[in-house]
Amino acid sequence: MNERTFRVLEYDKIIEMLSGHTVSAPGYEMVQDLLPYREKDKVISALAETEEALKIMIKYGMSPLGAFPDIRSHLRRVEKRAMLGPEELLEIGHVLKTCSRLKEAFKSRDGLNEAGLTIIPGLVYQLKSHDGLMNEIFRCIEPDGRIADSASPELHDIRRNITRCQEKIKELLNSYIQSPQYQKFLQEPIVTIRNGRYVIPVKQEYRSNVPGLVHDQSVSGATLFIEPMAVVEANNKLKEWMLKEEQEIKRILSRLTEEVWKVREDISGSFEILSRLDFIFAKGKLGHSMKGVVPRIVDGGKVNIVNGRHPLIPEHQVVPISLNLGYDFNTLVITGPNTGGKTVTLKTVGLFVLMAQAGLCLPADYGTEIGIFQKVFADIGDEQSIEQNLSTFSSHMVNIVSIIDNVDRGSLVLLDELGAGTDPTEGAALAMAILEYLHNCGAKTVATTHYSQLKVFAMTKPGMENASMEFDVETLSPTFRLLIGIPGRSNAFQISKRLGLKEDIIEKAREFLTQEDIRFEDLISDLEYNRAKAREEREKAAKYLREIERERERLAEKESHLEAARQQILRKAREEARMILRQAKEEADQIIKELNRLSQVAAEKERNRSIEQYRMKLKQSLDRLDGELAKEASSSNKYHEPVKEVRLGETVYISSLGQKGQVLTLPDDNGEITVQVGIMKVAVKLSDIRRVDEGDDAATAVISAKKPSPRMTSVLPEIDLRGQTVDEALMNVDKYLDDAFLAGLKQVTIIHGKGTGALREAIHQYLRHHPHVNSFRLGKYGEGESGVTIVELK
Repeated sequence: MNERTFRVLEYDKIIEMLSGHTVSAPGYEMVQDLLPYREKDKVISALAETEEALKIMIKYGMSPLGAFPDIRSHLRRVEKRAMLGPEELLEIGHVLKTCSRLKEAFKSRDGLNEAGLTIIPGLVYQLKSHDGLMNEIFRCIEPDGRIADSASPELHDIRRNITRCQEKIKELLNSYIQSPQYQKFLQEPIVTIRNGRYVIPVKQEYRSNVPGLVHDQSVSGATLFIEPMAVVEANNKLKEWMLKEEQEIKRILSRLTEEVWKVREDISGSFEILSRLDFIFAKGKLGHSMKGVVPRIVDGGKVNIVNGRHPLIPEHQVVPISLNLGYDFNTLVITGPNTGGKTVTLKTVGLFVLMAQAGLCLPADYGTEIGIFQKVFADIGDEQSIEQNLSTFSSHMVNIVSIIDNVDRGSLVLLDELGAGTDPTEGAALAMAILEYLHNCGAKTVATTHYSQLKVFAMTKPGMENASMEFDVETLSPTFRLLIGIPGRSNAFQISKRLGLKEDIIEKAREFLTQEDIRFEDLISDLEYNRAKAREEREKAAKYLREIERERERLAEKESHLEAARQQILRKAREEARMILRQAKEEADQIIKELNRLSQVAAEKERNRSIEQYRMKLKQSLDRLDGELAKEASSSNKYHEPVKEVRLGETVYISSLGQKGQVLTLPDDNGEITVQVGIMKVAVKLSDIRRVDEGDDAATAVISAKKPSPRMTSVLPEIDLRGQTVDEALMNVDKYLDDAFLAGLKQVTIIHGKGTGALREAIHQYLRHHPHVNSFRLGKYGEGESGVTIVELK
């Protein structure tokens, strides 16, 4: 397979489409290097892994593998014992996290590890996620690449001292800014930083009035940035702490790098597997996007395409073709009008062979079969060369000569407009000789032509077959359908007549035809008529079959839904019964325990009184359980009809509260009434009122409302934890995150204050493992800075 074949069949565009489905740099590189295999076992293996990826895509609609960074350069640096930076360690952590998530996805029996998948689960099983190292990286390094305060106790103490020094320096400098004595000397009343030291901007002419060290000046020279002598010592102390911070950060990074070095081979191997999985899933995603199938690989050079669609033509424009080669015939001659789809058919056959041997899905229907070809040759398109002084005919012949010199039994040859560009008689003769040579060599050949001589040649030569691109004479347009076994008619007379050519001229033209030409055209006409009638009957039968199939599927689906509903009802009933029995047993056990304890009480009166209390408690519990069982039936049967008018003193049921009450007032202009519920008076909408059977109070007394908590719709976007202990704060954060998640909030703010940082660190440690948290960060300027944490929810 040469570069020219790849170019004319546009194989590079398929590779470009496949590259767009990769999620990593190494996966992209593997796609770029993909070439068709020539060994049958390699083709079958490549298609098997593609088929598994396609199954996952069809079932779940997405790939379980997300994007992951390229860490190959990081691993090379680790190999040389170089220290990694925070961003590099984070990327390694993300790769390990990808491994962990992928293993988890295939671990569950109900997940991706389904029957029939062996290759992809086998690769996933070999991944080593090293969860301990992954968690340590994410514990020590924040998502933005900053080393966390909790990375080490020493770093925590150092940063606390840095904060104290900074606050002391700002306090001293603020005394200059706010002092009436110095305000006239300042260019602006601000504190800034130059060369890592806190300074104030002083006007040039007042340099001597503010004793201190000059660290910088403005471009115009009008402003000097001076470090007052009063803060020099504090700045020096700050510098010392910052140097200690830098040294501690280096120590932490060195420790993490050392841990990576110890398992570098595992990480490297897992990264290669992830890259391979990216390549495999890219093939599956491409097949899913083009609604493709995995072709069956057969022995010998054979092609059987069932409703194949050229992958580079939009789905709403492409016309499927069905074609077979290498079964009953080895040479196929396709005739038809220009722009009728002959060239597209040639490219579809060639491209399908290349894609199948590269392990890719084909946009066709099930039943498509492809054999293994050692060589694929294509002479398609106008390759006229001005530089080499070659005409179109000469250019084609140069390529055909190369094909003939290299063709063998394992070759597929695609020839477009064979023999064109020269004298028709000589061109047709030359085309027949070339086709016969290729046929005798055992090559599989598909050729297109306009020469009628080749139609007769293909009909009379054993092992050859005619095909044509259908043409609608009524609309003077091609239908792009391929018809195997029927040579194409020229349709010249019919087209000329419809375009307005005089009838006597057309009749005169018929006189110049030989009797053999007329009989041949009549034969083709009869074949086309019979084919059209057969296709019409076939389409009608297929329509009836589809209708029957749809009806069968509808009935099967209905039966499935009924069975599922029945099972759900039974399951729900069992669960409710189990829960009721468990609650009753627990309460009975508790009461018995209390009764045993009370039996030992000396005082008879106290014992009898306690026994009576627990007896009543047991009765109330049983009554409540009975009420819960009767709630659904009572609610649906007795209070399902809303009322349009009420009477004063009438007993009604309030559906939103699940309680009964007496009407105190008639409806106002807003349709609201006042109802006495127990000791409370509530205003409710008339539409919320249901009629109650006055004679059935005893039965309806057990009704209780279990409405969803209104907290889900009134959750604030922030929570203030200042002044709380760590345990209290974590308990409140857990409850708050559940409420915020149920309320649909995407971002919330946790206010913990600055203080010693212990509360903030405990909250951050908790957030890293919370199932509702997608990411979190400290507040920015204007948001509260380090006193708050911004949380992104899933």
